Amino acid sequence: MKYTEGFWLTSERARIHYASDAYFVEEIPNGMRVVAPTRKINGRGDTLNLPVITIDFTTAGKNIISVRAWHFEAYESGEARFPLNTEPQEYSVKISDDEAVMTTGDISVVVDRKDFSYSFVTNKGAVITKCGFRNLSYIFMDREISTMLPQDNYMRQQGKNYMMNELSLQPGECVYGFGERFTPFVKNGQNIETWNEDGGTASQIAYKSIPFYMTNKGYAVFVDNTDDVSFEVGSEKVECVGFSVPGEELRYYFIYGPDAKDIMKGYTTLTGKPALPPAWSFGLWLSTSFTTNYNEETTSSFIQGMSDRDIPLSVFHFDCFWMKEFHWCDLDWDERVFPDVKGMLKRYHDRGLKICCWINPYVAQGNDFFREGVKNGYFLMRADGKGVKQVDEWQCGMAVIDFTNPAAVKWFTDKLRSILDMGVDCFKTDFGERIPVDVKYHNGADPRSMHNFYTYLYNKAVFGLLKEVKGENEAVLFARSATAGCQQFPVHWGGDCSASYPSMAETLRGGLSFAMSGFSFWSHDISGFEYTASPDLYKRWVAFGLMSTHSRLHGSTSYRVPWLFDEESNDVVRFFTKLKCTMMPYIYAKAVEAHETGVPVMRPMVFEYMDDPACAYLDMQYMLGDALLVAPIFNDKGTVSYYLPEGKWTHLLTGEKREGGRYYSDTYDYFSMPLYVGPDTILIRGNTDNRPDYDYTDNITVHIYELEDGHTATADIVNTDGRKVNSITAVRCGNEISVKSDVKIADVKYELHMEDKGAIRLVTG
Repeated sequence: MKYTEGFWLTSERARIHYASDAYFVEEIPNGMRVVAPTRKINGRGDTLNLPVITIDFTTAGKNIISVRAWHFEAYESGEARFPLNTEPQEYSVKISDDEAVMTTGDISVVVDRKDFSYSFVTNKGAVITKCGFRNLSYIFMDREISTMLPQDNYMRQQGKNYMMNELSLQPGECVYGFGERFTPFVKNGQNIETWNEDGGTASQIAYKSIPFYMTNKGYAVFVDNTDDVSFEVGSEKVECVGFSVPGEELRYYFIYGPDAKDIMKGYTTLTGKPALPPAWSFGLWLSTSFTTNYNEETTSSFIQGMSDRDIPLSVFHFDCFWMKEFHWCDLDWDERVFPDVKGMLKRYHDRGLKICCWINPYVAQGNDFFREGVKNGYFLMRADGKGVKQVDEWQCGMAVIDFTNPAAVKWFTDKLRSILDMGVDCFKTDFGERIPVDVKYHNGADPRSMHNFYTYLYNKAVFGLLKEVKGENEAVLFARSATAGCQQFPVHWGGDCSASYPSMAETLRGGLSFAMSGFSFWSHDISGFEYTASPDLYKRWVAFGLMSTHSRLHGSTSYRVPWLFDEESNDVVRFFTKLKCTMMPYIYAKAVEAHETGVPVMRPMVFEYMDDPACAYLDMQYMLGDALLVAPIFNDKGTVSYYLPEGKWTHLLTGEKREGGRYYSDTYDYFSMPLYVGPDTILIRGNTDNRPDYDYTDNITVHIYELEDGHTATADIVNTDGRKVNSITAVRCGNEISVKSDVKIADVKYELHMEDKGAIRLVTG
């Protein structure tokens, strides 16, 4: 939200009180407190009739400083709060007449007491970012007329009140994150409202709004507010990122890296590490699609068709119409088309498939499940007290389940449990964004703050049930909405994209921003959800989709099986599905790393190469893990331009060598695209190409890529339960490469991908 009109003028709608003087400073537990009057205090008379802003700086984790600024101390917002894991560290506080300094780890916050400001500073004295002149304020917007006379508006002071903070940007500093956002990848110049809504992939609206950003200068900011956080990213004041929240209090965490991986480790320690999805979930998912007509004969024909064409299939998904029309979500199978659900699901399990079913947290009227929810108070209630809140958007007369009510959670998950008992393995937790605010919650939470936080409770409930029923290592969702912390409940997919190359590109942008916001596992509807792709687009999107962490064929009004596009589509889907299966020892090791550290599997180029200025704006290519560069093709000519960072890169499929530090332009057929392995890499490939879940230690091939003299490369080997079972290390000394493993491996093959491999001696042991 903008409160000014240009640099000099304040909006006539706004009355702004700026922190102007660090008048009182004291040490408090884990940090220090600053009391900042909103004008300079030159004498005792200046302390009267004056608002003050109080700021607490406290240690919250390794290289993490919590900032809490408030106006009225006793104000109770009733807002929902993110569950956070703060870990206070050692710190020191030094207070003088000129400045106050709190130091923890590698960073300090330095408060200028003479000319109010505070700066985050490295232990080497470099200023990272600064809150300076008119950068911290308490704001009244559209304030009502007040009077000191005996009238109804006596001392009213009513209006929309906000707390606002701004942090400086350096020249060349780029800002990333804010969730899965489809606008330009570098967010400088944008106004971003973190308010979840169902807006597709072609607008500024997002399904997954995260009040978190990081920059290429080695730090991040997480605003700890579940209501809408309004960000002005160099858009109101071009030298700052501004963020404001409604109410009397602003909380945020400053997270210093300076490496992107350290930033993400710190942020996900604070908000939660992602669960490890089961290995089978990394295979190909096939859906019924949305509004298509289908029954068991139809779904079985799809499954058999994939088998007949030797296309490995891991998960079959039943979308909305597994239930009767006008009955979503009573969670009852439509017996008219599925008369033998248990038998059908057993038959599919016998074929080695996992089963997913679509659900959402809204229940249409006109069925027993709805009436039971009304009777027991399991839905959100109208704010005016006139019963259950109902709307006609999406489903007729639908009500919204109240996940702040423990009894409602049990009621909903018990019904889901009965579906799992039939043979379903996981759920697509759709929606969770259309959450009304003119409602009352069971726990009395402020409804605006619950709008985004609702999806956390929704997905937590379903994911918790899956862990309980299926086991810790088997739980997985396919979720659309998210807020901070929802990375703990993977996987998420990108929502309603369209069958076009621009939509394919915006989908990738959204995924890259999502990865920069703490989420490790992500998917999208291959070939687009809306409309039906051309065979050309279908095949190009298949390559992109199978080189994402999770891969799903899904659409709206038509089936997405490859033979409905053209014959070659079968071959392309088969090729990339099998390629991904052989890559699973590498991909799953990166998944385990993500689970343990929070570092995403799919990484924007700037995440992995923050010091390379050429990577700052790249949003049409990415890294899958730290070793594999992927550049999808976004046109019907098969042409692509891409950038390789410094070093010697090797094409995964052809073995072609390219020197990095420059751009390339090439043309590819449908069975390839830029897939380059970086230098100093050990890439482990499996021996199985017909399923993603197999023994990653059996008959593996260890590929060693362009290991430079004096350099070391390592690779972990994990099993499908996520345990690290081995580690391989390669060291080059002159023309000899020595390879060792923690545990002796049987039936292992070694392949050198070195330009001078004919002169290199490989020693294994």
